[in-house]
Amino acid sequence: MRKNVLFALALLAVTASGQWLETTIQLPDSSWPNDLCYNPAENKVYSANWGTDTVSVIDGATNTIIAAIPTAPEPSYICYNPVGNKIYCTHYNSGLVTVIDGAGDTVIATVMAGPYASSICCNPTDNKVYCPASGTDTVFVIDGAGDTLVAAVGTGDMPKLVCYNPGDNKVYCSNVGSQDVTVIDGAADTVIASVHIGSAPGAMVYGAGAGLVYVAVTGGDSVAAIDGRGDTVFARIAAGDVPRALCYNPGTNRVFCANSGTDDVAVIDCATNSVIATVPAGDAPFAVLSNDVNDKVYCSNSRSNEVVVLDAATATEVARIACGDYACIMAHNPVQNRVYVLNIDDNSISVIRDSVHSWVAEEPGSASELTPLPTVIRGVLNLTSLFSVLTSDFVLLDASGRRVLDLTPGPNDVRHLSPGVYFVHSSLGTRHSTLVTRVLLVR
Repeated sequence: MRKNVLFALALLAVTASGQWLETTIQLPDSSWPNDLCYNPAENKVYSANWGTDTVSVIDGATNTIIAAIPTAPEPSYICYNPVGNKIYCTHYNSGLVTVIDGAGDTVIATVMAGPYASSICCNPTDNKVYCPASGTDTVFVIDGAGDTLVAAVGTGDMPKLVCYNPGDNKVYCSNVGSQDVTVIDGAADTVIASVHIGSAPGAMVYGAGAGLVYVAVTGGDSVAAIDGRGDTVFARIAAGDVPRALCYNPGTNRVFCANSGTDDVAVIDCATNSVIATVPAGDAPFAVLSNDVNDKVYCSNSRSNEVVVLDAATATEVARIACGDYACIMAHNPVQNRVYVLNIDDNSISVIRDSVHSWVAEEPGSASELTPLPTVIRGVLNLTSLFSVLTSDFVLLDASGRRVLDLTPGPNDVRHLSPGVYFVHSSLGTRHSTLVTRVLLVR
């Protein structure tokens, strides 16, 4: 009887997947929201609102605004630091960085960095935050423990975007004016290389499966792949006209490049560093986002006010979802499998729900009768139930490729980790080996 019940549950779980507009969250008038980030520890979404000098806090479970945090003028770009459960928000003209406590949603510090920052990123390995200032050709480094400025690293001309490489503990900064990328040592905060890229280097993403940093060369209609170890251009890929945004999908080991000049998305195979497909993607693609839960890629379109959803494995369009006016920046909530889309011109956030079927393993071995590959883990990750034969050591990586836990045969306590998507990896050749299996940690 029990086997029949389990079989019925299995059939019930295999439902048709799909994406749909679940709701629209209305921000106050004149908010002019500029950026989003997700806090996996608290299941919250943060919106930096340029027009109202606030950061809105959205409950990821209920899609309701639960706080509006007053900040310095013109909050612009925002990132999450998992080490201290903090949110860091830049202020474009003043050069200030506001630090917000992720649990209490209160401002706990304000740090003076530099003016005209157009991005911000976190180095969780060393608990630091990096903020490029194009007005001073400098990347300012904030210590996450004390929330104080600890370094000012000189870069090329007009630093624009920053990207963290957890595999080699390096930070990359694209410099529009000098057409190069500055490579910064994440531990020492010193420049270790300057890599010539070409006209207007912009968006960057780390491809964990390849150990490469991919750079959109906007003026050269290509994507440059920088070797994370040697800090040289490993490959140049003809991606499309005016590549604007990049994202990496670890499940397929592919980079997706949104081309605003040709209104499409180029799909780059990181194993061969070649374009294997080009998918039409609406009018004026603005951003791309990987949903690592079920290997979907979302492309926002600022003129057609829609999001095109791609299947990462087949490199095909699976849905088009109407959003608000000037749909742009996105964030993913893996717990409820929601994608949040910032609509700048109508001060709103579209919430897209993505259905996915998966198994929940709450105790060691509880899912073994259903499937040898549970994808959803709560509290304990049982390595032995995942693999019938353990031929090597395994580690747990987060979605960015950062090593977060050495795994042992049998149960592994993962309650201290933030909810989200992780990958179980063989520790032999971790840098370039194939991802073994994906798990979703939930509370």
